[in-house]
Amino acid sequence: MDIALIIIGFILCLIGIVGSFLPVLPGPFTSWLGLLLLHFTNVISSDWRFLGITLGVAIIVWILDYIVPAWGTKRFGGTKYGMIGSSIGLIIGLLFLGPFGIIVGPFAGAFIGELIKDSNDSAKALKAAIGSFLGFLAGTFVKFVVSIVFIILFINKVWQYKEALF
Repeated sequence: MDIALIIIGFILCLIGIVGSFLPVLPGPFTSWLGLLLLHFTNVISSDWRFLGITLGVAIIVWILDYIVPAWGTKRFGGTKYGMIGSSIGLIIGLLFLGPFGIIVGPFAGAFIGELIKDSNDSAKALKAAIGSFLGFLAGTFVKFVVSIVFIILFINKVWQYKEALF
């Protein structure tokens, strides 16, 4: 049973890495589920503090993934309209365009939001939309790094207990 949990946990960690790029899957949280399964084995003792800290990191990254595009919009000169547009665009893009929508949605939403605020300044609207896109890229990078760290922790823990497991 331990081997099955390790294999499933490792697969979840790999899916978490893929989920860093696909918005359908919550990357770090999926990787965290792999860490959780690892601690359900008979050989590896449960370290609830470790699991709590990694879960906290996964949740924070998941929340930031929705906030960072709006923050990027504001950082690049966008107004409240662009931030709201970025958030609405993320939701609408995801609903209608699937994974591709998480890239296009915040960009288009920030652009449209800024145009609603000031229809004469398309350059400012474009700059805010670029900020939204850069925020998306930053969020994706953070999810990827956290998922990689989680799989490294997983492999390290398995390696640490390899004698008892195999």
